[in-house]
Amino acid sequence: MSPGGSRLQRLLGGWSANLVQLMLNATQQLALVPIFLHFCPSEMLSAWLAVYAAGNLVLIADAGLTSRVINRFLAFKSCADGDGRTAQFFAAMERVYFAWSGTLVGAILASVFLLRPSEVLGFRSTAEFDVSFLIMTAGMLMVVPSNLASGLYRTRGLYGRAVWIQCAAMLTAQLGQALAIVATGRLAMIALAFVVPQILAAAYLSFVDVRRLFPSLVRPRAPVRLPWRWVAGQFRRALPFAVAGGTEIALLNLPVLLISAIVADRVAVAQWGLTRSVAGLVRGLCMQITLPLAAELGHDRAIGAREALRRLYARGSVLVTLVASLVISGLLAFWQDFFTLWTRGAIPYDLALTLTLLIGAEVVAPAILALSYGYYSDRGELLVRTKGLQLAVFVMLSLALTPSIGPLGMAIAVVVTDLVIQFGLLAGVTMRDTLERPLRHVIFLVGLMVVVTAFGWALGVAIRSVAPFDGPAKLIAECALWVVFIVLAASPLANRKLRSRLAGLIPS
Repeated sequence: MSPGGSRLQRLLGGWSANLVQLMLNATQQLALVPIFLHFCPSEMLSAWLAVYAAGNLVLIADAGLTSRVINRFLAFKSCADGDGRTAQFFAAMERVYFAWSGTLVGAILASVFLLRPSEVLGFRSTAEFDVSFLIMTAGMLMVVPSNLASGLYRTRGLYGRAVWIQCAAMLTAQLGQALAIVATGRLAMIALAFVVPQILAAAYLSFVDVRRLFPSLVRPRAPVRLPWRWVAGQFRRALPFAVAGGTEIALLNLPVLLISAIVADRVAVAQWGLTRSVAGLVRGLCMQITLPLAAELGHDRAIGAREALRRLYARGSVLVTLVASLVISGLLAFWQDFFTLWTRGAIPYDLALTLTLLIGAEVVAPAILALSYGYYSDRGELLVRTKGLQLAVFVMLSLALTPSIGPLGMAIAVVVTDLVIQFGLLAGVTMRDTLERPLRHVIFLVGLMVVVTAFGWALGVAIRSVAPFDGPAKLIAECALWVVFIVLAASPLANRKLRSRLAGLIPS
């Protein structure tokens, strides 16, 4: 993976970009809420959460093509004319992406006018909901073709580059949203402020940056007619990845739309959306950690480096588990105080809902590495079986539980399917095929979760009991003190010999 330097440089570059992206995701889902509630009614916030979820949900339209092209780009690395075959495949798939995206935009236009999302989702009284829904969904569909360039970057050691460009677009979008909320309070203007920077960044990636970095893509080539059979073959081979990726996106965004349609109380919709957002951020953090790791694992698998693959998978699994457990332990201690300040008391806090979603996000963390690695190891059959089953079980459980117990039923459906199917089946099979001692590794992960969560949670409770301030100052002081103690507790890991010794204890 020569363009990106050494393995450590590639991982650090990817993680640094992903960390910034994660912070911007947190800003999008957390920092904008007080602005919304100050300038707009809570019903407007519920409407925006539904529109935002719909925009993210249409990213399923990638249809698994990104994972398909990633695996093809990895395969070309071992070919005699790798650059030439990459350029030829890139040109063909670029035409497929743009034709597919354009077709779906037309379908969205027709469906919005025929089905009226405001009627289906229960936002009849919210002005401009249908227009905002159309702007968000069609705009995000226009971003999908840039996944082709991002996929090439990931396989050539330049993963962080695409993420940095997306981060710049996201920051611009957030500033625009804040301005639109304050200046207009119109849902359509907020949606425009969100999608326009994303579209511009996608256009830059697709038409400028990728061709500057890979000159072989701009060599003059006679246009070739793409046979329908070949195009259909790309979608057929991408189908397993489409099911897996679509399920993951659906589990993050579909619940908001289902609750909007099932639950009459608009405050309950906002309550679910805000509580789910923090669990989604933890899941997103785990995913961002695993993506650079998965690219490296896919590289090791492609060249047959079995020992390096096993060692990196075991250590990566521990890393993602450790980070998730640490973050969850802090959230369990401080989230209630933050939620009350964050929503200004306008949205009630639900302890059972919070505990279910947070603990569920922690338990499933190791399985996220298995999911990411599945995309880079061409395990389409495993992905389609497990993720397809997960989506079907989730829909059945959510429709059975939500009408009777509300958002908590939706949370139970999410967590049960994550635990039983994604962890029990997907991660179980992947660990068994990759590691020599998978059962000992799982026991090690469970013990790590328990120890880290108990320590961080107990530390937070102790700090809360002695902090002398009130209000926001109290929360800031508590969190800062908690971080200081955690850093002090982790400081021995700065010693390289100790890190190597501990890494050697990880069952692999």
